[in-house]
Amino acid sequence: MNKSELVEALANGSGITKAAASRVLDTFIHTVTKVLRSGDQVVLPGFGSFSTRHRSARTGRNPQTGATIQIKAARVAAFRAGKKLKEEVQRG
Repeated sequence: MNKSELVEALANGSGITKAAASRVLDTFIHTVTKVLRSGDQVVLPGFGSFSTRHRSARTGRNPQTGATIQIKAARVAAFRAGKKLKEEVQRG
């Protein structure tokens, strides 16, 4: 499912216009991004949580040349699925 399909599903499921659903989705993405940038997390009980994790510096390899390269440490976004979401996916 891509963004336009998600917007359409949100609009159909909630009875709002696609334009309004798109604004809601954009606001959600912006808000989650802003919260993660500040170092906090977003917790949606039953669905999951968005947080940041620290990834240590490590040695990698350039796939084209085979040369060894240093990959810098980074703060990355992470999502951890909640119990209800895990159960629903398993029922699939």
